[in-house]
Amino acid sequence: MKSPLFKIALCLSCFIPAFIVAQNTTSIWKTADYEMNANGIKQGKFSATALSDTELQSDYVSPQNEFVSSKLIFKFSINGKDNEMKPNVNHAFNLTAGVTETPLLQFGTPLNEKASDKELALLPDTPLKIRLDMREVLNQIKTIGYYTTFNGDKIFKQDFKKVYVAGATAPLSWDFDNLHQRSELEMKDPDGDGIYETTLIFNAKKDKKQTDTSWKLTKNIAAFPAYKSNYVLSNALYNMALEEMEKAVEPDSTFRTGKEWAGVWTRDISYSIILSMAYMQPKVAMNSLMRKVNVNKRIIQDTGTGGAYPASTDRMIWAVAAWEVYKATGDKNWLEQSYTIIKNSIEDDTINAYDDDTGMVRGESSFLDWREQTYPKWMQPADIYESENLGTNAVHFQGNIVLSEMAKLLHHNDVAEKHKALAEKIKIGINKYLWMPEKGYYAQYLYGRNFKMPSPKAEALGEALCVIFGIADAKQVQAIVSRTPVTAFGISCIYPQIPGIPPYHNNAVWPFVQSYWALASAKAGNETSVMESLAAIARPAALFLTNKENFVADNGDFAGTQINSSNMLWSLSGNIGMVHKVIFGIVFEADKLTFKPFVPYELKDIRTLNNFVYRNAILDITLEGFGNEIKTFLLDGKPATAEISSDMKGKHTVKIILSNLPSPSSINKMPDYFSPEMPSLIVKGNVISWQKIDNAIAYKIFQNGQLLDKTMKNQYTIDLGNYAEYQVVAVDANFLESFASAPLVIAAPKMVTTFELEDILLKSTQTYNGFSGKGFVETSKTVNATFDFPVNVSASGMYAIDFRYANGNGPTNTENKCAIRSLKEKNQFLGTLVFPQRGVQEWSNWGFSNSVKVYLEKGMHTLTLVLDTANENMNGAINQTMLDYLRLTKIGEKK
Repeated sequence: MKSPLFKIALCLSCFIPAFIVAQNTTSIWKTADYEMNANGIKQGKFSATALSDTELQSDYVSPQNEFVSSKLIFKFSINGKDNEMKPNVNHAFNLTAGVTETPLLQFGTPLNEKASDKELALLPDTPLKIRLDMREVLNQIKTIGYYTTFNGDKIFKQDFKKVYVAGATAPLSWDFDNLHQRSELEMKDPDGDGIYETTLIFNAKKDKKQTDTSWKLTKNIAAFPAYKSNYVLSNALYNMALEEMEKAVEPDSTFRTGKEWAGVWTRDISYSIILSMAYMQPKVAMNSLMRKVNVNKRIIQDTGTGGAYPASTDRMIWAVAAWEVYKATGDKNWLEQSYTIIKNSIEDDTINAYDDDTGMVRGESSFLDWREQTYPKWMQPADIYESENLGTNAVHFQGNIVLSEMAKLLHHNDVAEKHKALAEKIKIGINKYLWMPEKGYYAQYLYGRNFKMPSPKAEALGEALCVIFGIADAKQVQAIVSRTPVTAFGISCIYPQIPGIPPYHNNAVWPFVQSYWALASAKAGNETSVMESLAAIARPAALFLTNKENFVADNGDFAGTQINSSNMLWSLSGNIGMVHKVIFGIVFEADKLTFKPFVPYELKDIRTLNNFVYRNAILDITLEGFGNEIKTFLLDGKPATAEISSDMKGKHTVKIILSNLPSPSSINKMPDYFSPEMPSLIVKGNVISWQKIDNAIAYKIFQNGQLLDKTMKNQYTIDLGNYAEYQVVAVDANFLESFASAPLVIAAPKMVTTFELEDILLKSTQTYNGFSGKGFVETSKTVNATFDFPVNVSASGMYAIDFRYANGNGPTNTENKCAIRSLKEKNQFLGTLVFPQRGVQEWSNWGFSNSVKVYLEKGMHTLTLVLDTANENMNGAINQTMLDYLRLTKIGEKK
């Protein structure tokens, strides 16, 4: 006879919904590469399992640890630049058993081992001495004063610093910009005979990339919203993210960016705050944001190409984060404080970065700030400044919207209208210049020199932000989410990938970007994309047992990217935000909290979110069913609209019952394709030609940023009559396009005039090389901060004005000493000129600034180069460059 307790248990089991029982035994989401069930993830031979809401285990092992190839690919570098050989031309060496050193390699001459040499697995801790003959390089420097690299750059004696080796197999790295931080990769010549050497250990046991095999909650997370569902994996990943959030708080009550990334970074903290930290830890969020404000009450652009600001301008995401904090807290002091900071910063940007011609904003891709990872290699820092990127412009659009909304609340109506209009101008520019109706999503950016063209790659974060911020209209929103390419393990940062560039931003998925894509997908009502995104976020967190920074797009592995970190703030913020902002659909507004839940059919359930704090209220929320339409909304047991007033206080219950209506939808799942290689142009007479590109079936010819013609040949006859910039794009059988080649300028001598500045200003006494004429001049905060110079214009027309300059105050990839000046005529602002850093103490490394385009009448003009208040860079003390000459190029007849 059964006991009474057994009968009660049996009776209770009758009330458990059938779909909950099924969840524990069947896949709820399955792709060709991995599957997800209620308790875990399975990917090939690896699996991760949630043992409970507070414990996970994983047997994942990076494939990089299973096989390290004996075939090594590498090249050498002078001064941490990719300057030995052309892109994708490398040394190839097979490190077979018994070999301990390479042949003596010649700088600039590739070593190619026989293709038939068998590829083997390297034994652990295999040493190799790499030997490099630099005698020809050093002889050129000794005899003629400089060495000319493959691309025509000159390295002068005083700029020759160090020699490095870079490559694909650890401990080698393709991160040229940071080779100076890797002492083992520096080649040494202790006896001065011109032979440089270093010995490296390959397949080192200490370099094994691995993560933990188990996670168990150890911190008290009771102060935060408690999530509970019948999907144990989802519960555990949420709790793991809460614990990692706690670990990310530093003793000074600011957020740490990641386990491997100390300190507060403007864009990282801002994107994290928007995802969830604004309401999860508002005081820490405020402290972190204020850490990124300077003494002049401007937002700090703390990283970016060529000395950060204004080559990079995505600091304005700070404004969106500050607004999210206000919406979550209603803190009026915070509103007033952040309003002033945002207003000051945007006012500077309107001078330094806004483009009146397009209505958009200049500056590097938001967060994608590693040059060749998302830009063609010919683009110098000044070119990157001139580019107009999708994500960065979405950020500036929303920054202006935020300022307008803040101004309304503070009764500054004139400011509100002004910045609403600026936002609208940016929005119009994005839709005019970057929307690609034939593809159904936006282009990556405008790029070029004096004439710009769109790069047709998709940029995941920018596409998502255009949906979330309302830049895209309803029809565009549907197209973007359903037609933007998505790869096997998630949406890659860009698509297609760039050939010959290792994974980091290229060929990589970043979970925080996937989180923004999920938010965009929910707004579009695309159920397939929402579910795919949630799975793409859960998979790496479960298998790696931490919220990693990124992973390789084509295999989903954490170990293959150039840099990676565990406990990454914006990744864990996204994981938390997916529960709150997608599943429960919590939306913060200036005066209320609203609900727009989205539960894919595969995740149908009864779930709770208790102890959710909204200002002075504490909410216990129950959510039932699936879909994105609310059937019933109960507040404290009574029917109500799906919102919570900002003045509500105390503890309340919310019950949401969804309509259980499916949302038919689709996504554009694509193989992880790579675009063709970029052509490189030469000109002879009136014929331009380029190397044949593998897999290319056709080439597009562009003149001044506009499509001129198409050809299947690798040459083209051009018109030599007028000024023109020619570029060529390779197209493959999948209709994927390469980057456009470096602009080839065709201009008659009379179209280009140079003016030596040392004729009118005191020549610098510095002993640098590579300048033209008699010398060069300095402009800094104390020397020639403002100066006039005469320009004689021989014929009326449209001119591009730029300067040949040197800035050795920092590396090309970071720091904060980009020089900035305003160009004026008779006190009328013509445009901003930027002079980004070109290398540490590389003062003989000359290049061109961006150009200012202006219509000039025939005759004498007096132009002025001014260090205006708005031209302050992020350093404050050093705003310096050396100017060789001014170049005046006639690029057209009309305005």
